[in-house]
Amino acid sequence: MKTHLALLVLLICVSSTCAKDDITKELITSKGKERAYYLYVPSTIKGPAPLIVMLHGSGRTGVTLVEKWKDYAKKENIIIAGPDATNLRGWGSPQDGPDFLHDLVEELKTKYPINPRRVYLFGHSAGASLVAILVSHPNFVKATGGNLAGAFITSGQYEFKAPHPYAGDDPAKVAEVNAVEGMKKTDIPLFFTRAEWDMPSQMQQGDMIDKTLTAAGKEHGFHLMSGHNHMSQVYSIGTNETQLSDRMLAFIQKYSGNVKAAAAK
Repeated sequence: MKTHLALLVLLICVSSTCAKDDITKELITSKGKERAYYLYVPSTIKGPAPLIVMLHGSGRTGVTLVEKWKDYAKKENIIIAGPDATNLRGWGSPQDGPDFLHDLVEELKTKYPINPRRVYLFGHSAGASLVAILVSHPNFVKATGGNLAGAFITSGQYEFKAPHPYAGDDPAKVAEVNAVEGMKKTDIPLFFTRAEWDMPSQMQQGDMIDKTLTAAGKEHGFHLMSGHNHMSQVYSIGTNETQLSDRMLAFIQKYSGNVKAAAAK
């Protein structure tokens, strides 16, 4: 009887641990609309912990990044959240940011032991393009409260010409999604990657932004992901291939608590 009871207790404990260590699909209401996001909070989390909000590429959902990064997040004591874009073909503003992302971060801060000075954005492909827009325009930064410790931007598009698929033919609206000039001026620390075998446009844009920011004297990180293609670079997290994960962790440690008064600009 005692053996059976001990086994039952063990099974309950194991089930509880597993449940706590799952990726969960959550819902949040922002601007009157219900939005979905995927959340992973390690069962071993020790607060206050960093939070990384991850923006997926075109044709994907938030879980595609979160599930690949789960083991890394647990190892490094990081909470990760991956929202879905309104239109899974790509991210847009204002529907996907900054207000929605700000609402998401603020809600998570009320529920989990998040360090408010260690909130980071990560974007891949189309998600990277939105992150670049958000960190480069003062009105967007102001809407987030300026509480971004850094941004990871992987294989995005940073300059556009009309006609633009979301901004249309209006040069003024297209200018709003061009992030280059704003990234020269932002106080938010930036780290970029592009893959060795990336798509041609991402290769050109990655090299362009690195050279442009270097010429402007803007401190930033840049890494060419050797041996990787557009997708494999971000899916390498949590594997034995640590090009990206090692540099991300060093970036987080370097800029821990590096929240500046960007919102005042």
